[in-house]
Amino acid sequence: MRGAGVRTVRGWVRDTAGGLPRTFWYLWTGTLINRLGSFVLVFLAIYLTQERGFDELAAGLVLGLWGVGGTVGTTLGGTLADRWGRRPTLLTAHLGAAGMMLVLGFAQQLWAVAGGALLLGLFAEAARPAFGAMMIDVVPERDRLRAFSLNYWAINLGFACAAILAGLAAEASYLLLFVIDAATTLATAVIIFVKVTETRAPARAVVLPAGAARPRGALRTILGDRIYLGFVALNLLGALVFLQHISMLPIAMGDDGLSPSTYGVVIALNGVLIVAGQLFVPRLIRGRSRSHVLALAAVVMGVGFGLTAFADAAWFYALTVLVWTLGEMLNSPSNSTLIAELSPADLRGRYQGVFSLSWQVAGASAPIAGGLVRQQAGNAALWLGCAAVGVVVAVAHLASGPARERRAAALRRPAGPAPAQRGPLTSAAR
Repeated sequence: MRGAGVRTVRGWVRDTAGGLPRTFWYLWTGTLINRLGSFVLVFLAIYLTQERGFDELAAGLVLGLWGVGGTVGTTLGGTLADRWGRRPTLLTAHLGAAGMMLVLGFAQQLWAVAGGALLLGLFAEAARPAFGAMMIDVVPERDRLRAFSLNYWAINLGFACAAILAGLAAEASYLLLFVIDAATTLATAVIIFVKVTETRAPARAVVLPAGAARPRGALRTILGDRIYLGFVALNLLGALVFLQHISMLPIAMGDDGLSPSTYGVVIALNGVLIVAGQLFVPRLIRGRSRSHVLALAAVVMGVGFGLTAFADAAWFYALTVLVWTLGEMLNSPSNSTLIAELSPADLRGRYQGVFSLSWQVAGASAPIAGGLVRQQAGNAALWLGCAAVGVVVAVAHLASGPARERRAAALRRPAGPAPAQRGPLTSAAR
């Protein structure tokens, strides 16, 4: 019996983590180290309001500027990942983020804090599309669901540890949060520099038939892709709800007399649950309709945030976190694999950048919108509104899912041989 159990565990480990490329594991390690020190964004709202004495609107504006910087960063990072390369984009973004983390930690005046947040958002988020494109480059399609799940598991393992440690560190010194975050970001850059090589395929020359139209540029291609943009818009709506756990949730808990360390423990439950269960999710959802999974995830997340309207104690806040985390666990791997399948190979960086842009737009607007709703309509209206948005997103996923799957199937089909005709020579990617 014992031997059979060991074989079962070994088989599960092999099915979950076996056979993935070495480059993936270097990226995975960098992600884990970086997230172990990801203190600042989690506690920035508390730092601004309790340590620096800014009001809720000022704190929301600073967090919003972080999102604005991220909006520029993801757009620029996606373009650079396709044109300059994944590796140099990642290195530049991580080095810049480490430097700006220290600048933000030492900034005193509101204008300096706001400027530091803007530039930090730019550098930190410029890495996201390059990282996503590199993951798609190195991991075969059949392994992407478990690869993205493993990476998400690493993110949340680091986050679970960071949230608890950050709560303790914040009580000693808020500056320590910025220093540790900068150090782990720099460590990730070192891993990429030493171990990771460029994965971007060289641009191919394409011979067009005589009289054929030139291919559209990248921007026109993306703007004309209504199916992909619709998917991005749904992610934006979901992100507006999800990001309230960074901006308005710590403020709501503070109003109920709960300390920053209590918030750290409560929010760490998000990472703990994902660490405990995320690796089982691929097997649970494999073969199921992604549209149905995404719709269910939106409803569960909406319910979790909606319950926050009634929370008034640490245990109740913890319950709401556990509920919306279940939705997050269903949403993440389905989202990641769908993005990969909807992205043309020569535009992966820019498609990743556009998707990341939805997170940055949400990052810029969620704290401002949340702060305004909370001030004007009250705490309950904010969280019940989050529940309503979750239902809307779920219905939209069910309606748009079939068209997305048809597009993904079309992109998976190999292209036929190019006609052997002479014509003008043009680059495949612009």
